[in-house]
Amino acid sequence: MSLPNIFSKQVADSVIERIEKLTPSSQAKWGKMNVSQMLAHCNVTYEMAFENKHPKPNFFLRFILKSFIKAGVTNEIPYKHNSQTAPAFIIADERDFEREKARLVQYINKTVEVGEAMFEGKESNSFGTLSSREWNNMFYKHLDHHLSQFGV
Repeated sequence: MSLPNIFSKQVADSVIERIEKLTPSSQAKWGKMNVSQMLAHCNVTYEMAFENKHPKPNFFLRFILKSFIKAGVTNEIPYKHNSQTAPAFIIADERDFEREKARLVQYINKTVEVGEAMFEGKESNSFGTLSSREWNNMFYKHLDHHLSQFGV
């Protein structure tokens, strides 16, 4: 079963429609994050892809991530509820809902704009070189997981 292609405008627009249904008072069905923290959490994946904001893990940790975590993040199997979160993705402070929502929409649109070809063979901070399909799975699966968490 292949996941929808987040690089296509149609799929990206459908994800953005789901994001637009969120409100500052949206409640999670599971987990510890509030809706603003969840949006900030989802932005981290895109920060890692587009910005030099997060340091790469050291050699040993990258080896562990590539060997034991990569497949679960980049395959097509949905995440389980309350899965463990990597430290860089933990958002403990309060975030501005509108700002985080706007940032996420911009990142999704940028992903469509730069296109699938840009991600073919692009290096991930944590997992090394990924195919565009692995990037798609990582982006789409993560967004779908958290949007479902908040009922949209």
